[in-house]
Amino acid sequence: MNNKEKSAVKIIPLGGLHEIGKNTCVFEYDDEIILLDAGLAFPTDEMHGVNIVLPDMTYLRENRHKIKGMIVTHGHEDHIGGIAFHLKQFEIPVIYGPRLAMTMLEGKLEEAGVRAHTELRSVRPRDVVRLGSSFLVEFIRNTHSIADSFTVAIHTPVGVIVHTGDFKIDHTPVDGEFFDLHRLAEHGEKGVLCLISDSTNAEVPGHTPSERSVYPNLDRIFSQASGRLLITTFASSVHRISMILELAKKHKRVVSVVGRSMLNVIAHARNLGYIKCEDELLQPLHVVRSLPDEQVLILTTGSQGEPMSALTRISKGEHSQLRIREGDTVVFSANPIPGNTIAVVNTIDRLMMQGAKVIYGKEKGIHVSGHGCQEDQKLILALTKPKFFLPVHGEYRMLVKHAETAQSMGIPPENMVIIRNGDVVEVSQDSIQIAGKVPSGIELVDTSGSGMVSGTVLKERQQLAEEGIVTVAAAVDWHGKLMTKPEVHLRGVAISIERSLLQKWVQERIENFLHYRWSDFAQAANGEQPEVDWLGLQGQLERELYREIRRELQCQPSITLLLQTPDEPVKVTDGRRRRRTATQVAS
Repeated sequence: MNNKEKSAVKIIPLGGLHEIGKNTCVFEYDDEIILLDAGLAFPTDEMHGVNIVLPDMTYLRENRHKIKGMIVTHGHEDHIGGIAFHLKQFEIPVIYGPRLAMTMLEGKLEEAGVRAHTELRSVRPRDVVRLGSSFLVEFIRNTHSIADSFTVAIHTPVGVIVHTGDFKIDHTPVDGEFFDLHRLAEHGEKGVLCLISDSTNAEVPGHTPSERSVYPNLDRIFSQASGRLLITTFASSVHRISMILELAKKHKRVVSVVGRSMLNVIAHARNLGYIKCEDELLQPLHVVRSLPDEQVLILTTGSQGEPMSALTRISKGEHSQLRIREGDTVVFSANPIPGNTIAVVNTIDRLMMQGAKVIYGKEKGIHVSGHGCQEDQKLILALTKPKFFLPVHGEYRMLVKHAETAQSMGIPPENMVIIRNGDVVEVSQDSIQIAGKVPSGIELVDTSGSGMVSGTVLKERQQLAEEGIVTVAAAVDWHGKLMTKPEVHLRGVAISIERSLLQKWVQERIENFLHYRWSDFAQAANGEQPEVDWLGLQGQLERELYREIRRELQCQPSITLLLQTPDEPVKVTDGRRRRRTATQVAS
């Protein structure tokens, strides 16, 4: 056996573990790297001013010369949403993926100005592509909550690795595209070295219902709604949207789509044939406003209570063209993602207070998951018969439960590992093990889109939001004396003493500091003005005030000192005397 046969493939997840979102995985063999997906996550309430959360890509930036290409499994944001940001930092020679995902991705890359940084190539079921000399990737049709989704079989020098991508097993798919279980079984018969599988619903027994199961429940809602009907769902839920449009035609309602992301997905899906409807069914808002209420359907974004989404703005009365009125029926054909529940509930409350009838909740049967439950996961394990198993895509308890399911299917505990983002998993023909770690934190994109938010900046924003800020403005002369009373300004700080007393207290602290510490920063210069380290003085004084104010106020506000310094004379040059400020000298 030569050295190449003895070596291992490295599997390095950079996102998607112990969390839901930002799914990104690296496969590495010798000096070649391929990526599988590159998603994003959305910020928590504590991430002030942050728009998007990405995985730490330090490892890929440092190894950009090894990157041979990327595989995309499907078009959800938690799998493709980070690609445009990453392409600003390193090039990816080629990206292979399903037609719908590639069409959506192309628009994102053009908008970000990075379309020229990669080549996009669409694939169809059972297509096989080569990336570098070490990886041969086969795309296998699966079923999920978005059209055009794939499982992949990655042929490597050490064996075949199957990555399920996101999946459920839908025997009655809306688009008639069935999960290619036959091809998975063929790989299982030939031998799968390692299975990497979606763990989202690992805690849920049974099978995930078919997407078609929501049709009769939605049909009943259509038939019972007497006024306008507003439906919100995930913009990328092409199958759900297709059924809603089918029902709109059946019940003779004209559809107006509100929300940029949904408009884009519907346009792409129609062009590719995943959504089929007549042009007359879809009309702009100004047209449907003139129709009777019982003939109107508004299809909108905002199922997760996103602050800037159409439905959230409608619920707040902030939408420029839509207002809720008595007799409206609003349908949430989606369940809240963990972390979004409060935002969704608040939106529902606001809609109800304005007179709308709101239909929501799992018991209504108007939403089904796009991820397989325990019996679906067992079927994948049974078909692929992997030697090694790696649960991914889920929080820790989900990964553990999926591993227990795999063990019940005959995979020994020593042949599987529970890992974290950044763990380096080495898979050889004989073993699977964690063999190291790479950087695995998060990178935060500012709402303005102008740059990344560092951990320090985020901490400062959290502190400002929670405790406020105290600003002190003081003027000091060449003798280390205050030239006037310092000004103290508070923003967002609750105090129990009068502000005038606080200002007097701050003045005393500054005068005391200058009395005892002035000589540490000022040096006499033969009768001339002393040389003063103004920057050092400002920094030390700010630190002293930071400690003293926090102790006095019994809270943790940010402290900023604005130090005004006197003009500094400059030596005569060319017979002329000029002046400049001490702060200019210091800089």
